[in-house]
Amino acid sequence: MTTYIFCHNCEYELFFNTFVRSTINAMTRTVFSFLLICYTLVCFGQNNNIPQSIQVPEGSKLIRHAYAKGVQIYVCIQDAKDTSHRIWLFTEPRADLYTDSTYHQYIGKHYFERGKYPTWEYTDGSKITGIKLKQANAPDSLGVPWLLLKAGETGGTGALKPVVFIQRLYTKGGKAPATANKSLRRHFLEVPYTAEYFFYSEK
Repeated sequence: MTTYIFCHNCEYELFFNTFVRSTINAMTRTVFSFLLICYTLVCFGQNNNIPQSIQVPEGSKLIRHAYAKGVQIYVCIQDAKDTSHRIWLFTEPRADLYTDSTYHQYIGKHYFERGKYPTWEYTDGSKITGIKLKQANAPDSLGVPWLLLKAGETGGTGALKPVVFIQRLYTKGGKAPATANKSLRRHFLEVPYTAEYFFYSEK
């Protein structure tokens, strides 16, 4: 004979399982919301870390962001303030531009136009020169300064055509030694650096 046993706890077990699933879902939503808030605060904090002096004017619109990897080039000359010493004088940058920090997708180059104008040139044929407005010390003690530049001459009809302001931020390396050996007179020095360039248009 088959015996059937009635489970008095089935209703309780069903309620318990439903409660556990609801609790887990609620906790998942809470954790996700917390992470989203943290991410927002981090992004906000990064913006706050940009010195006020080199922030773009209100109403500017970010339209391009490039990662640069290259060198800052210096030449050894006599120090005008102390002729017994030599110093490194900055001459030009030379860097490649990429879409991200892995430096895989090449999109252009950065150099000095006619020996004195910082220039960014994209592979789409557009290019722009910059005029320095302000600078701020980089958090990295060996990093070249962070900059705010105003767009100068433009060329082509591609991505850089509407640019009005340029920022150089998050620099690593690139700064020359404070002094140079006398024997290095007229020698050139290439100091590796990385940076991020932000290009803005007017809204």
